[in-house]
Amino acid sequence: MSVYTQLSLTDIQQFANQYNLEIVSCQPIQSGIENSNYFVQNTDGREFVLTLFEELNAEEAAFLAPLLQHLQQAGVSVAAPLTASNGQCLLTLKGKPAQLARRIVGTHPQPVTVVQCMAMGKALATLHLALKKYPLKRHNAHGLKWWQAEAKKARAKMTAIEQLLLDTVLDDFEETIEDFDDLPKGLIHGDLFRDNTLFDDDKLTAILDFSEAGKDYWLLDIAITVNDFCSDWPNVSLNNELYQAFLAAYQQVRPLTDDEQEVLPTFLAMAATRFWLSRLSVARRNTEEGRINDDVLQKDPQEMLNMVKARLA
Repeated sequence: MSVYTQLSLTDIQQFANQYNLEIVSCQPIQSGIENSNYFVQNTDGREFVLTLFEELNAEEAAFLAPLLQHLQQAGVSVAAPLTASNGQCLLTLKGKPAQLARRIVGTHPQPVTVVQCMAMGKALATLHLALKKYPLKRHNAHGLKWWQAEAKKARAKMTAIEQLLLDTVLDDFEETIEDFDDLPKGLIHGDLFRDNTLFDDDKLTAILDFSEAGKDYWLLDIAITVNDFCSDWPNVSLNNELYQAFLAAYQQVRPLTDDEQEVLPTFLAMAATRFWLSRLSVARRNTEEGRINDDVLQKDPQEMLNMVKARLA
């Protein structure tokens, strides 16, 4: 949630008029890498998060409001967008899709506790089951086809060892999904890192940022979440206590199939590789487009490369 589109308080107030709000202050949010986000405060003290979707067009972003409302009704803690005076949840600001949602109490967990891992495992399984028969469909924009294309772009600047690591993971993953062709699928969050969650002590208060939501393997969602929540950062090796706590809590809600349990290590390596490629892609784009300022967070690709090595080991 970096800030690529700079907004003044006047810009934000004009936007907030459509919600009958009077904004008195705003603060850019520097975390994540996809959208522009601001904390904004109303004159009565209420706080909200303003999001401008930088990668999604209006049609793509419009998918999110009913999804979040559905999850909220299913008991998943999410920040559903506000409805403006015209009855819409998604408006336009600076030519980009934009929304307001209430700011939820909590902080990103650092470090992660066993209880927090259990809460996250249970919540992710609940999310998956809640979306099992959700009628609206959407493909994973950063799934298999995307990372194959990004691998071709990134390979030219990689060392021979990095290329070997990349090819090893991609080949292993493709062979795995060919051999295990009935792994459960559904809508996934797709980006469930710690900075997309809020906790009040050990209580999960919100899962944030569903911009990456799309249909894919539930196991990929599990692997993405495990890789971040169950690593002792900056050490990227898995913390077995956190890992087992997460899996046990997840399986209390949705038991993994035998096949899922067998191929989970492959998905852990693939999930790390997916975000290695993503960070390389963002760094390349930021350089090409000059998207570099104090409010733009660029995450280190080396962290994910180190995780790829650790998962393969």
